Amino acid sequence: MSVEAMRKVVIVDDHPIVRQGLAQLISQESDLQVVGEADDARTAIEVLERVAPDAVIVDLMLKDSSGIDLIKDIKAKSPEARILVVSMHDEAVYAERALRAGAHGYIMKQEATNAVLNALRKVLADDVYVSEEVVSRMLRRMVGGRPGDGIERLSDRELEVFQALGQGLSVSEIADKLKVSPKTVDTYRAHIKEKLGLASATDVLRVAVSWLERKS
Repeated sequence: MSVEAMRKVVIVDDHPIVRQGLAQLISQESDLQVVGEADDARTAIEVLERVAPDAVIVDLMLKDSSGIDLIKDIKAKSPEARILVVSMHDEAVYAERALRAGAHGYIMKQEATNAVLNALRKVLADDVYVSEEVVSRMLRRMVGGRPGDGIERLSDRELEVFQALGQGLSVSEIADKLKVSPKTVDTYRAHIKEKLGLASATDVLRVAVSWLERKS
């Protein structure tokens, strides 16, 4: 297959070993080529503007930004690019959020290498890739089955704050990380408290720590 006919892929992940592993996996395929890599959102957008890839592999945890925010930026700046999330984050919490943000597929990093390639080829074929469990959960919700838990009611930004609280970050540290004011973080925390039916900020912290421990 000619170089021109190969599908171009960009990898965005802040772990060099993960990027290297994905690049080696993809480069072994005769119809795929890795044309760029990035370890943060700013570099990712620069690479996308330069190479115009067919697909972008995105991790949700980046050092300078939320992967969800990056997905939204990619959709706005490169709407033709297909987006596959390859993440260690629990798909039960994040897959639907990624799809709503504009991703075309979601797969956990611990999946076998052939599953990652299958997911990539599926999104490149203008299809959507998620696990059978995610499909089942979405269908149950559509037909009025079991409702989601309280965490699913949190907005993307509220979930970021909730997770950061569970990691032990202070309000000021979360504000620095998200590039917002401490007052804004307090507002998000108040929304979280209300949506989860908790009585105090201490309860929010306790539940956040417990939730994160269950997900690890």
